[in-house]
Amino acid sequence: MPKPLRVLLVEDSERDAALLKLYLRRGGYDAQVQRVDTRGDLEAQLRAGTWDLVVSDFNLPGFDAFATMQAVKESGREIPVVVLSGDFSPAALEEIRAAGIRYAYKGDMSAIMAIIEDATRGDA
Repeated sequence: MPKPLRVLLVEDSERDAALLKLYLRRGGYDAQVQRVDTRGDLEAQLRAGTWDLVVSDFNLPGFDAFATMQAVKESGREIPVVVLSGDFSPAALEEIRAAGIRYAYKGDMSAIMAIIEDATRGDA
C-alpha cells in the first residue's frame, strides 16, 4: 500500500516537478504535491496547508533554498526541507553542508528517495 505524503514543492520547472512526482510514485508514495514558484506563494501555502515535507530547488528566480528554509522557520512549523539541484557550485555545497541541509542532485532517484525517507522519519 502506498504511503501518503503531502509535499510542498518549491520549483519553477514543471518538468522537474513531474519527475519528482514520478520518483515519489515509484518510491511507494501516494504523494499529494503542491508546486509553488514564488516566495509569496510558498508563504501562503505554509499558512494554508499541512505539509509532511518541503522540497526546494536550490535556485529560483528571486529567491533560493536558504530563503525557503527561512520561510519554513518563520512559519513556526517544523517541516523537514530537502534541497534539490541539477548542479551545485562548490561554494553552494560547502554552505549547504555547513548548514546541515539535506540535498541531492536532480535526476538521482536513489539519492532523492533516500533523503526523503530520512527526512520523513526525522533522521539527520
